[in-house]
Amino acid sequence: MNYPYQNFYEMLSAACNQNGRGVVVYHDKEKISYRELKRKAEAVAAYLQSIDVKYGDKVAMVVSNSPEFIISYFAITAIGAVAVPVNTFLKHEEFEYILNDCQAKVMFASIGLSKELKGLKKKTRLEKVIWIGGTEQSTDRHLSFADALAFTEEPDLSRQPQIDSLAHIIYTSGTTGHPKGALISYKNLFSNMAGAHEVFHVRKKDRFMVFLPMFHSFTLTAMVLLPVFAAGSMILVKSVFPFSNVLKQALLKRATVFLGVPAIYTAMGKAKIPWYFRWFNRLRIFISGGAPLAAQTIADFKAKFPSAELLEGYGLSECSPVVAVNRLEKQKVGSVGLPLPGYQVKAVDEELVEVPLGEVGELIVKCDAVMQGYLNMPEATGETIVNGWLKTGDLVTIDSDGFIFIVDRKKDLIISKGQNVYPREIEEELYKIEAVEAAAVIGVPDQYADEEIVAFVQLKENMSIKETEIRAHLRRHLANFKVPKEIHLKDELPRNATGKVLKRVLKQQFMKE
Repeated sequence: MNYPYQNFYEMLSAACNQNGRGVVVYHDKEKISYRELKRKAEAVAAYLQSIDVKYGDKVAMVVSNSPEFIISYFAITAIGAVAVPVNTFLKHEEFEYILNDCQAKVMFASIGLSKELKGLKKKTRLEKVIWIGGTEQSTDRHLSFADALAFTEEPDLSRQPQIDSLAHIIYTSGTTGHPKGALISYKNLFSNMAGAHEVFHVRKKDRFMVFLPMFHSFTLTAMVLLPVFAAGSMILVKSVFPFSNVLKQALLKRATVFLGVPAIYTAMGKAKIPWYFRWFNRLRIFISGGAPLAAQTIADFKAKFPSAELLEGYGLSECSPVVAVNRLEKQKVGSVGLPLPGYQVKAVDEELVEVPLGEVGELIVKCDAVMQGYLNMPEATGETIVNGWLKTGDLVTIDSDGFIFIVDRKKDLIISKGQNVYPREIEEELYKIEAVEAAAVIGVPDQYADEEIVAFVQLKENMSIKETEIRAHLRRHLANFKVPKEIHLKDELPRNATGKVLKRVLKQQFMKE
């Protein structure tokens, strides 16, 4: 495919030409125009060059959601350096691993995260830290973002990244061992943006709600870069809590596109939404990603927002990240939709041979969005990308219309007493119980090396239910071999930054008990 830009500086410049005075970022009472964003990004880009950041250098970003995140990202990429957005919820040792793995030379960091970041310069190759929100003390190694913004020299932009150049590195949470750095190019990202732009009918007047973490590939591509691709706007909300503030900002700032994860839509489907929000909001599309939506969540949401379109999609960091999404014109409940335009998908067996329509197979993807590989992990890259096809590790069925239905993660498959059990089927049933807020099902080995099914359930606040009642419900709706041997009621289930339940953590906790 042909893309309109080679890099993000070209994209930002084009947006300035189309909508220079238009607002690109709404943040509290602050409004940032496209011209202002470009000017600030250029100032910070020049500042980076002044502290010896060169083309191809890795620049880490441990930055909370803020205009500074956006400015820093465009500044880094403008000079051909590589941005490394890092999960702000990590702990000291995890930051240390990532910084050493990518060999980051400079790091942008929010001052509020200084406790976990303290001492990293001694354990990594970091030369300088640029603090956002102030510094404890300004030295030649601890710098202030305010000084970068005030820098008056012009950046040297004579060497610009090309379409196949590396734009950023996204570290996947992984299921075992250390996280892996997915190498994402400008082509990868423009492929995603162009497809989403077409599928969602994005317009210059669209305003995107941004409250999920910007370091996440889903938010960064679909809620930060896509609005700029369309010369539109984004509305930054500091936190998803209290959720009433998210709705308030959506209403006051006339948001049109809302991106969330299943936990958000589950809460919205159950919450009391003010009548005036339902009447006066301008939201035309709700997008869900990060994990499958339970059928009950979709039903509850539709009942609450009958005129809204809730489109479930699917992706993974290694695919920049969007692979498929339901369409405004046609949706199928329980499906993650059709592949983006031009994307090839197949459901295959262990030998990578395509299985017949409707049969379960591993989803593989081939398109311009497939990452270049994993940083410093050639073997893992070779196992994941075979002849240009990305092995997703997800088990799916594909119907005659091309719609993809996620059955389960391949590694989550439970084989109990010789029977294949898909945890999602049990979880779907658990979500139908009124008192259940969240649920996760895992397989744990027993003394005979078989797997037993174990369910973890988080109840809604001020609601109660007995384990025997849950088991009775499951027995009414599922085959006996699918009913968990153990059901554990938990005050809270462990989640990652995007709200996905961490089954790996649950399994570790269970095995220790």
